[in-house]
Amino acid sequence: MRTPFNLSFPSAIVWLLTLIQLPVILPAMGQEEHDFMHELYDRQNDSPLQQKFRKIAPVPAGVVYIQRPGEGEKEIREHFKKMKALGFTNLKQIMTLPDWDHEAIQLIAIEEGLIPWWYGEGGWEPISDKLLKKLDIDEDLPMDKVRLHPEMIAYQMEVMKERVKTYGAHYRKTGSREAFRGSSSAYDPIVGERGLDLSEAGKNLFVGWAKENYKTIERLNHAYNQHHHGLAAGGKAFESWDDFEKRWESYNHRELRIIRDMLRFKADYGVQTLEERVREFRALDPDAPYRAGGELGLFRPHAYFGVNFPGIAAAMRNSGSFYPSIHFTWHFDQVRDELGPMVYVQASYINDMFKGGWAGGWETTGGPQQFGGEKFGQNNKGFTVDAPEMEQFTLSMLAAGFKGWGLWSWSVRTAGAEVGEYALLDHHNEVTARAIAVGKIARAMQKYREEIWSLRKEPQVGVFFDWDNDAIWTALSMKGQDSLRYRPMEARVGLSRALINKDIPFEFVTPEDIRAGLAGRYPIIYMPAILALNQDLLPLLDRYVNEGGQLVLDMPGAWMDTYAALFPRGPGSPFAQLFGTVLREYQYSGINRDWKLRGRELTGSIADLRVEKARVMEAFDNGKPAVTLMKKGQGKAVIIGFEASRACFMRGNREAEEHLTELLVELGARSPLSSDQAIVYRLAGPEADHYFLMNEQDRDIHALLEINGLNYSRMEDAITGDELDPGQPVMLETHGARWLRLIR
Repeated sequence: MRTPFNLSFPSAIVWLLTLIQLPVILPAMGQEEHDFMHELYDRQNDSPLQQKFRKIAPVPAGVVYIQRPGEGEKEIREHFKKMKALGFTNLKQIMTLPDWDHEAIQLIAIEEGLIPWWYGEGGWEPISDKLLKKLDIDEDLPMDKVRLHPEMIAYQMEVMKERVKTYGAHYRKTGSREAFRGSSSAYDPIVGERGLDLSEAGKNLFVGWAKENYKTIERLNHAYNQHHHGLAAGGKAFESWDDFEKRWESYNHRELRIIRDMLRFKADYGVQTLEERVREFRALDPDAPYRAGGELGLFRPHAYFGVNFPGIAAAMRNSGSFYPSIHFTWHFDQVRDELGPMVYVQASYINDMFKGGWAGGWETTGGPQQFGGEKFGQNNKGFTVDAPEMEQFTLSMLAAGFKGWGLWSWSVRTAGAEVGEYALLDHHNEVTARAIAVGKIARAMQKYREEIWSLRKEPQVGVFFDWDNDAIWTALSMKGQDSLRYRPMEARVGLSRALINKDIPFEFVTPEDIRAGLAGRYPIIYMPAILALNQDLLPLLDRYVNEGGQLVLDMPGAWMDTYAALFPRGPGSPFAQLFGTVLREYQYSGINRDWKLRGRELTGSIADLRVEKARVMEAFDNGKPAVTLMKKGQGKAVIIGFEASRACFMRGNREAEEHLTELLVELGARSPLSSDQAIVYRLAGPEADHYFLMNEQDRDIHALLEINGLNYSRMEDAITGDELDPGQPVMLETHGARWLRLIR
């Protein structure tokens, strides 16, 4: 049972009644009144290719076909007919026997009405007025009718056949398929393995990267804190670029910015290499989308791996789609193998890094698994992945904003590693309940594809993510505790968990989003564990607050800037003016001293706050300020003087979650639709809002829905089409999910 929210604490009542002026805050945060800047959101990754996707509105529901020994054309066609009948639209991948080739099976798939690539109709030739005229299709026909027009389907299938032939000719000419996979992994150690490792070529290239980024040796010396005590390389700053080339490897091990730069160099080089691969791919096939971003767990420390996911996403703007890999035994170790809400957090992270672009789950699990996976996390782990789990899994991806997925796999490997794992079919090639359940979702995805492409999040909270912050945490971990590089992820997960459990919509927001003018999209921007705060953002954040935004910083926040120097947050600083508080220094709770709040023991960084113009919202049990609030212009800036978000990282810490969400609710965060029994995710659309309900309990439930401030004419099950009574509880089976449409 999800614990109902309550405000039974005496101090919370005083807080509610005296310290916050609710009539001022809540109307400004109303779901209907707030401008979520959807048009500006869509422009963030706009390009001709992304416009093509929006016009065609592909929502692939693909699977991987693994050919068994003894399966010939007859058996292959039977597989494809079953896929088509269940609702699947395409083949995410084809794994052939040694005496078969891809081209033969691809052509069979096309003949059976399946597109033999992960992108489905995203690989169609663009639908232009010229093409409509060529096919004698009425230019005024609605796009949903155009896509289903027999002439259009027949034409595009011929395009696909020509693609098969083109690729086949290329393979025969070059003898290699690798260059034309049409996909790239996020972690690709081209110039060095994870961490500080650089190849000899990488070391030489790093010097050129530094010169290109800093332009002058004086700027590099300042960035590398050579003017601070004890940080100069070999006791003196670099005198010239020649000097830097000779001596940079002897940098002082205490200097952190150069470590950040080594990680960023590898990430930038990876993106550059990706862009080169894309150019090669599109030279052969200008209409086929490329995909990048997979094969690295999303709870891993990405800066440590030299990977910048926002950078990869930006590279896909003109090239294709951004995606993660999500396999249960491989990608959940860092969250203690927790599934459920963590799938949504993973998918949201990817979707929100590619605002306005096409994101999808193009490499995701399809069935039970027990023996594969990472070498970390718990031992002997395995997962039940039946119909309810697959419903939650696929619907969580849709709820996060994904527009399609590709499941590994339709059929099992028949020998070797991963034998018998991951599949929708059972070991005997028989259709399972999970295959049927996912097929029904696939059919609904096609039915509502136009609506799916029109849906957007309407976040109440922007969860701030900055690659530089993660990189500084990683730099600290190199000569300190390895666990430090995981801390920012743990804080983001903790905040996300608290919001999910209170049905409060959220979205990840980056410095690039803020610079692009999107800060106002978020009624609240929360900065979890932003140890390294970019000084250049302060004027933009100040403007955000003055114009009505609510900014929240928790600990250890603003310890240093992104050059790893102490952040200026003393009297008269822009920081103190924004927050109305001087952040003097930091203490720690949980080792030699316990700090408490409302009798609850805290763990982690504690802020030593001196209030100037702000007010104390809440104090530690020892009387020192714990939470401060500064009213500025139309908005507010809040400092939470402890690790509020990271305290929610582990499951079941209800007291920490409720304390955190209390604050956010008082700042105006609200749940458009909520339930005490089920998790609720929302996507908003022009004509209908889509809600995704998740049952995390080990029993069937009847979830009563509370609609807050929104008006709907009716409610229906998106999969079955059954009309439902909004006033009556919605039944969800054990560990299951429901997809609802609420029509305006």
